[in-house]
Amino acid sequence: MSSGVDVARDALAGTQAWLVGGAVRDRLLGRQTADADVVVAGDPARAAHAVARAARRAACFALSEEFGSWRVVARDGAWQVDVEPLRGGAIEADLRLRDFTVNAIAQPLAGGSTVDPLGGVQDLRARRLRMSRAAAFAEDPLRVLRMVRLALELDLRPEADTLHAASDHAGGLRAISAERVFAELRRVVASPHVRRGLEMMSALGATAVVLPELEALRGVEQNRYHHLDVHDHTLEVLDRTVELSGVAREEQKPAAQLRAFLGEHRAAVGALLAEPLADELTRGEALRWGALLHDAAKPLTRAVRPQDGRVTFIGHDVRGAELARAVLGRLRASERLRAHVSALVRHHLRLGFLVHEPQPLPRRVLFAYLRVCSPVEVDVTLLSAADRLATRGQRSGEAVRAHLALAHDVLGETLRWRADGPPKPLLRGDDLARALGIATGPRVGSLLEALAAAQYAGEVSEREQALAYVRTLAGPEPGVT
Repeated sequence: MSSGVDVARDALAGTQAWLVGGAVRDRLLGRQTADADVVVAGDPARAAHAVARAARRAACFALSEEFGSWRVVARDGAWQVDVEPLRGGAIEADLRLRDFTVNAIAQPLAGGSTVDPLGGVQDLRARRLRMSRAAAFAEDPLRVLRMVRLALELDLRPEADTLHAASDHAGGLRAISAERVFAELRRVVASPHVRRGLEMMSALGATAVVLPELEALRGVEQNRYHHLDVHDHTLEVLDRTVELSGVAREEQKPAAQLRAFLGEHRAAVGALLAEPLADELTRGEALRWGALLHDAAKPLTRAVRPQDGRVTFIGHDVRGAELARAVLGRLRASERLRAHVSALVRHHLRLGFLVHEPQPLPRRVLFAYLRVCSPVEVDVTLLSAADRLATRGQRSGEAVRAHLALAHDVLGETLRWRADGPPKPLLRGDDLARALGIATGPRVGSLLEALAAAQYAGEVSEREQALAYVRTLAGPEPGVT
């Protein structure tokens, strides 16, 4: 199968064209990439259409009217080629206008020597990330976040002058469109080294601009059952979430507690977390946003009880769900991601409350948990476990063991619920209304919900039993004697 570079090379034979940027960089690092950037000394629209014709029915469209760039996408989506006009009159001048030296390397598409006016190849060998010139961040402050993202994804170390310049221009991120900010931020959060990325962003002053809700958690002290303030607790929950995903996907050896928690559900959890969700994020990556925002409303709800001095955060789950939706809305995330993360935050405390119920959980209690948490019933159970593992204050050992034992049992039920859904109803609403001689409406809905709970609990299993159950439950209609 031909790659995009192969197709572009054939289509643009006889044209002055160069492979530039990430594709060259990744080749030098031995990394596979399906995307390519090509610079042409001519009309990029004509070049892009030539590539599309050579690929046979590939999609071809203008990517940026301002910069004159075009994109060609293979019919099967296996590759894409971005075609850009040559800037500055020569390839060396064009490369000097790029963001970092490792992205300022070119190779003639027809073959020939590498063009590297800024020493990007040597920087790659030294695992160094260096700005192309002093004005790089001033020209586009988004490069502050891109620097963090590249450092994580490519395992590069930003050098001192680059870090200083990035810090000086982090405030400029306020002027960058939310869509561009989120495009970089979501890749930082999706990185296996997200904790390091967030710490770098904070040190640069970028977090205070693009995610001030996280920075606001610093110094918010908690009660004696926590060993960290809200900010550091949040990052540890994020760590446990990343670890949990890695264990579920069998990418790392699990700690004893995680091994026991996931148990026989490990493969099923791994498959679920790998599912695409929204905004080019998997469910596992979306779970990280739940970890980041699960306690975001604690600064807004913190109080101290006068009778005993205990710190409380009553309602931080409800207000946090609203705040999570607002944060992701500000970042122009999709409605699906907003709803998903908001639900994670809203329900992240529920499993902890059930630790105090009789064990094993009564089926009706379990039904209520599944019903209210759906469709994030599996995800929020995982978040609850990560949250508990990151809470190691007074008497934490006993609390963690009890919580994870319950979470293990509930996890199996959530996976079954997700796979099979709730039990098929024994009665429809119109059947129930007709049998009881009542009008359809909220009362019928309440009776159906009660019947569903009884059915899940195994108390009724046949239609006639269901009819008898709702007749007993309904009693006489209000106003009838």
